[in-house]
Amino acid sequence: MVTYSYSVQMEIAGDTAIWTRPDSGDSPISYPAPTYSAVKALFESVLWGPVVQIIPTKVEVCKPIQWHSYVTNYGGPLRSSKQFKEGTPYQLYATVLTDVCYRLYATVMPNFRKRDFSSKASAWDQRTTAPGHAYQDMFNRRLKRGQSYASLCLGWKEFTPSYFGPFRDGTRVCTELPDIRIPSMLRQVFGSEYQSAYQAVYDTDLVIHQGTLVYPERRP
Repeated sequence: MVTYSYSVQMEIAGDTAIWTRPDSGDSPISYPAPTYSAVKALFESVLWGPVVQIIPTKVEVCKPIQWHSYVTNYGGPLRSSKQFKEGTPYQLYATVLTDVCYRLYATVMPNFRKRDFSSKASAWDQRTTAPGHAYQDMFNRRLKRGQSYASLCLGWKEFTPSYFGPFRDGTRVCTELPDIRIPSMLRQVFGSEYQSAYQAVYDTDLVIHQGTLVYPERRP
């Protein structure tokens, strides 16, 4: 079987970001660069569809890495019963990144698990001879227009981007960054297929070299 893959890319920047390390507990700490699943979600936020698989390949860091202490008042359902009763929030402490900019890269391939498709997705797939190519064209059109399927964010919903779109001429990769080694990095929380069950996967011994983090290849 011949499998056709097509490349997509985008640039995203913002004032604040957090790519949460699961081992950091109730005071979240950010990885120095976005996780595989975060990059996948950003592409899917511009254009999502079950008939294709988006496979992130690498991220380029285009601003110096800066950590910053961040405190917010949490008023959600995970507060203690006393806080619920008194109507008081929980102060959440985090270590975030500030003034971030990334260039993101991914490839798009057909999703061959057609039994999971909805009737609408199946109809679209039957009309399309190259779903990866079709996705690439639609993605690039939407990116240039600033359209998105869902609101983009840099980790947490309140961390909205100041820019997302095609690569800008003035953006450059921070090749002068010293190597940053990441012993273990969350790859994804769910499987790579549409409607997958929970299946946490980690990549080990990663390194940001000359401003670039390459995600290990795995069978989709």
